[in-house]
Amino acid sequence: MAELSDVYFVDGTRTPFGRAGEKGMYWNTRADDLVVKAMKGLIERNAEIPKDRIDDVAIAATSQTGDQGLTLGRTAAILAGLPQTVPGLAVERMCAGAMTSVTTMAASIGVGMYDVAIAGGVEHMGRHPIGSNSDPNPRFVAERIVDSGALNMGVTAERIHDRFPHLTKERADRYGMLSQHKLQAAYEAGKIQPDLVPVAVIGPDGQWGLATEDEGRRPETTMEGLATLKTPFRPHGRVTAGTSSPLTDGATVSLLASGAAVKEFGLAPKMKLVSFAFAGVEPEIMGIGPIPSTEKALAKAGLTIDDIGLFELNEAFAIQVLSLLDHFGIADDDPRVNPWGGAIAVGHPLAASGVRLMIQLAAQFAEHPEVHYGLTAMCVGLGQGGTVIWENPHYTGKKKKQK
Repeated sequence: MAELSDVYFVDGTRTPFGRAGEKGMYWNTRADDLVVKAMKGLIERNAEIPKDRIDDVAIAATSQTGDQGLTLGRTAAILAGLPQTVPGLAVERMCAGAMTSVTTMAASIGVGMYDVAIAGGVEHMGRHPIGSNSDPNPRFVAERIVDSGALNMGVTAERIHDRFPHLTKERADRYGMLSQHKLQAAYEAGKIQPDLVPVAVIGPDGQWGLATEDEGRRPETTMEGLATLKTPFRPHGRVTAGTSSPLTDGATVSLLASGAAVKEFGLAPKMKLVSFAFAGVEPEIMGIGPIPSTEKALAKAGLTIDDIGLFELNEAFAIQVLSLLDHFGIADDDPRVNPWGGAIAVGHPLAASGVRLMIQLAAQFAEHPEVHYGLTAMCVGLGQGGTVIWENPHYTGKKKKQK
């Protein structure tokens, strides 16, 4: 008889993230090969788990076509060398694809159906721009169900600025600049590199190379430079390339396990799942989605926002993060929020990003035994938000001494 189980985030790996397009490092690399590479790295790091004990593989992609179609979880599992007895599936919730892969596999573990699962996502935005394979129903616009601008993420970001005029362009610019600076500082301190799986790539000149770092970083960013950028989504608008996540290619994967599997294989989990929630909002202002999903996840966990000691929030746009922080009364530059920078700097390969948030939170938990709970959250296209709350297994209950 199956029994309810705790769910643990055992480990996570990802490829370095690359700029999308012909000049990006993954232009000549297949999407499925990116997720296979990340998965091989994860499996090698966790060799104590027999491959045939993996119960399922869930891999997300927003544009499920071409080399990131064909039931990605199953095809990637086979290509990564897992036994053919291991099944797999594909997941699609736009930007929250990998997050949904995790929560879907976690739910299966939680109700006792699975013991071990792999969950992640991939997006090759160079090969498959968002919406390139979609055909939105004309009723959305004809019957005024959804405004046509809701399908343009930048337009939705401008509308958050409209709704909350105190969240100014200057505040968004400063947030974007600090994201770049924090990511660079994390790189210089060696925080990001341990969870990156190098990828062999073929450059535009036909020469082989090795992708070892995130490609889109702009550590030289200044407020003066950001002030000069164009506002592509609206004349005289407030959203610029400096306050938006760039178009990105990359893949992420995670290893999840039940309490019984943790004991059986002697695993050292990096996080324990507490709760998760998804919520819907008006598609026209999709960026506020993480606010209600966070409120739902906190209620499910019996926690308040004050219990959260670390936040990993996906920076689709600076204004989207600022709206959540403002709602919960958190300062723009609160050190608990994205301490190693975010998607504005590192990139946002849509369906892959949710696990990137988890990988960074897990690494920060190890450094902060004084933090009991952490949170990963993101906005989702067409008006959704997703939030997962995690418990720190390293928590000691002692406050960190001030230097």
